[in-house]
Amino acid sequence: MSELDWLSDEAWTVLEPHLPKNRPGAPRVDDRRVISGILHVLRSGCRWKDCPPEYGPPTTIYNRYNRWSAQGLWHKLFARLAAAGNIPDELSIDSTHIKAHRSAAGSKKGMRRRPIGRSRGGRTSKIHALANAQGKPIAFVLTPGNIADISVAATLLDDVAPPMRLLADKAYDADHFRKPLEALGTEVVIPSNGTRRHPYPLNRIAYRRRNVIERMFCRMKDWRRIATRYDRLARNFLSAVALVATICFWLA
Repeated sequence: MSELDWLSDEAWTVLEPHLPKNRPGAPRVDDRRVISGILHVLRSGCRWKDCPPEYGPPTTIYNRYNRWSAQGLWHKLFARLAAAGNIPDELSIDSTHIKAHRSAAGSKKGMRRRPIGRSRGGRTSKIHALANAQGKPIAFVLTPGNIADISVAATLLDDVAPPMRLLADKAYDADHFRKPLEALGTEVVIPSNGTRRHPYPLNRIAYRRRNVIERMFCRMKDWRRIATRYDRLARNFLSAVALVATICFWLA
């Protein structure tokens, strides 16, 4: 990783039209410089106050990130670009555990609100995601790390058109998940759990392509503030996920 991270001309050309315009108050300082500072913090994992001075005052960097997070701007940006580039032919669904730093967890009561779960692996959150056939993310949901994958699978699929094919691992093998998808015309490619008396047939050639979502998570976890959760507020951590997903996959 270079010492400083700057948005490329190509990325800025795509990103800039989606930023807020003509808002009341004093004019904002250079958006490109500030967003580059935000990306530096997310990639390096440093504290906000340690953001290099080349990006401007650290309070400006953090306040812009936090304010736009509260306004849902990072999620809207991701959703617009993902919707514009998505073709619902084949989707993959999966999840990944995120280690929660003690600064994110706080008290036990705070863990329940944030959401952070406790298991043998310690304090964790879990990112659930949909990815298209090119391995680009389409949707995210955040839960405590001890929540079953299938419990939020329907929520992830609610806001997308029914895909022609859905790839998933055995964690999603349940009739109440399979049958509504099949009724919509979706080919469900999920290995049957070993406890089934009559396993479902499996399209093994298609199932090999499920690795695209695993590689997507690996690429996102190269950003240290995604691989480890430091944010107490769930909305700020999800904003980081949305922004990194946008930068890695939808500005290329």
